Amino acid sequence: MLIDGGKGQLRAAAQVLTELGLELPVVSLAKQQEQVFVRGEVEPRSWPAHSAALQLLQQVRDEAHRFALTAHRRRRRQSTLHSRLEDVPGVGPKRRRSLLRHFGSLARIRQAEVEDLAAAPGMNRTVAQAVWEFLREEE
Repeated sequence: MLIDGGKGQLRAAAQVLTELGLELPVVSLAKQQEQVFVRGEVEPRSWPAHSAALQLLQQVRDEAHRFALTAHRRRRRQSTLHSRLEDVPGVGPKRRRSLLRHFGSLARIRQAEVEDLAAAPGMNRTVAQAVWEFLREEE
């Protein structure tokens, strides 16, 4: 098992594995000096920068970082793209787009009266009333 980090991260991972009753070979790669810590050894191993073994460990670590960052960015993007309008019953993607195009922003939709909301393309008084009430309940 490869751990991203130094001696402290290796120690924490080894402790968890021991608590779980797992005896796996574990190494950690400390980025600052590219030292490799091996479970059960006191001193880190240092390999030449051109070492194929070190380069493999670096590639695995870098790929794990890339994967984690991509997943984090995707989740953050999805959460920021969520509109409160998605939570209003009766307002689907077409009506959301129509309201946002007509008013320009969620803030302006919140300021609108029921009659103004109903006047937007694709809207009717019943859905406009639902939107108005939903957004007022939030405040």
